Amino acid sequence: MHADEVALAIAAAAREGWNPGLHDARTFPVADPDGFLIAEVEGGFAGCISAVSCAGRFGFIGLYIVQPAFRGRGIGWQLWTQGMARLQGQVVGLDGVPAQQDNYRKSGFVLAWRNARYAGRLGRVATKTPHVLPLTELGFGQLASDDARVFPAPREDFLRAWIAQPDAAALGWLEDGVLRGWGVIRRCMEGWKIGPLNADAPSVAEGLFDALCARAGEGDTGEGDAGEGDAVFLDVPLPNASAVALAEAHGMRVVFETARMYKGPPPACELQRVFGITTFELG
Repeated sequence: MHADEVALAIAAAAREGWNPGLHDARTFPVADPDGFLIAEVEGGFAGCISAVSCAGRFGFIGLYIVQPAFRGRGIGWQLWTQGMARLQGQVVGLDGVPAQQDNYRKSGFVLAWRNARYAGRLGRVATKTPHVLPLTELGFGQLASDDARVFPAPREDFLRAWIAQPDAAALGWLEDGVLRGWGVIRRCMEGWKIGPLNADAPSVAEGLFDALCARAGEGDTGEGDAGEGDAVFLDVPLPNASAVALAEAHGMRVVFETARMYKGPPPACELQRVFGITTFELG
């Protein structure tokens, strides 16, 4: 895909009900500008897949969509083949819907864990704490080092774009000079998504969750009538019982599930620190 064509994939994801972010078409390609493939029929958009490589050693498959009018013609398989060929020799991950798990297994992928998308509503939350501050006030090296604890390859360019995107807030929890957690909330086609949300302890995750929701609820990060009552979503790795408890404590309910699968040795990840996944499309 050319840079401006990534918007076609994001629009297709919206039609599938995946609720992408307002600015995903701008931020996603920063991770790997050549990692987004398009299938065309007679010059028109027929399907897409993302096959993003991070540092040439970890790949992630996402945005795997064939337009309904072109399904059943082998286009999806061609996209899959091209995407996987681009990531040859790398450990590859994906977050796929459970119905497709058997198909992914046939291609060598193994289930690592399950995720659930929780949905709730923004509410009034008091969030005054001396520990929470904008990530822009921290040294970027701290953020990159913390991200390496939960993501298996460097992705500095993407992180810079992700925390600086419009209609979003990016906050960290700094305690005694140590970054103990951080998160991002961004405006989506519907409501807001929090991702990532990484924390050393449930109390830190709770404080960041509340602070991020408050920032969205204030309307200072979004457009129009953003505020209390807007939908908020959190993509939770189910093995992290503390993350599940956080979502349920805020009255959130499961609306969507995926299966995290890897082809190749599962990479190291401090999953107990992951209270919210960055995005199902990029890992």
